[in-house]
Amino acid sequence: MRQRKIKNLEEKLEAYAGLVENDPVSRKGRWRELFQETEIPGKTGKPGIPGERRVFCAEIGCGKGQFIAGMGKAHPEVCYLAVEGHRSVAYHALQKAERAGVTNVRFMLSYIDDATLVFGPGELDGIYLNFSDPWPKSRHEKRRLTSGNYLSEYAGVLRSGGFIEFRTDNDGLFDFSLEQIGLQPKMEIEEMTRDLHRDRDPETLITTEYEDKFAAIGKNINFVRIRVR
Repeated sequence: MRQRKIKNLEEKLEAYAGLVENDPVSRKGRWRELFQETEIPGKTGKPGIPGERRVFCAEIGCGKGQFIAGMGKAHPEVCYLAVEGHRSVAYHALQKAERAGVTNVRFMLSYIDDATLVFGPGELDGIYLNFSDPWPKSRHEKRRLTSGNYLSEYAGVLRSGGFIEFRTDNDGLFDFSLEQIGLQPKMEIEEMTRDLHRDRDPETLITTEYEDKFAAIGKNINFVRIRVR
């Protein structure tokens, strides 16, 4: 769906400069430093965990931000990076993060062509891929965020024992993704369902805007959690 043009977008984005990393390549291997000065409580409400030891996860393609804002609020002890290359969409995500009052979410307003250029080896604990563009034409399959080339890059930037969680309403993309995961020597499927909202209590799920839309009309939501060896 084409996004409505936002008047004075760059000026409005500037108001959120403190939440945005504008030079992600130079941040490679040092992402946790962004959270060093942030008061993030431990799970028990005790004093914050030192930044270098905090769990660090990224949502690649955060859309309008409902999921990442929800995760940031539900898990204040975790550091999150929201990646979104469509700047007008990212603006909505920044607004949601501000309204949610989360202090443990930062943003990267660009696309990731190669994860190994942005993250150091084993730097990430987890990656979320939610309702990624299916790129349905076969000639575009390498652009899919669950294609073999991308999965190989993710394996390089996730620590041993790290995870990828992928959700999609697109059954064809899900079949393709399962095939690609099966070809990755460092990855194994830990959990998989073709109907997430049937197999989990929807009240416990932190969802995306797309997810709510599809679930409301009864469309099954595919989900897989991958563990990196």
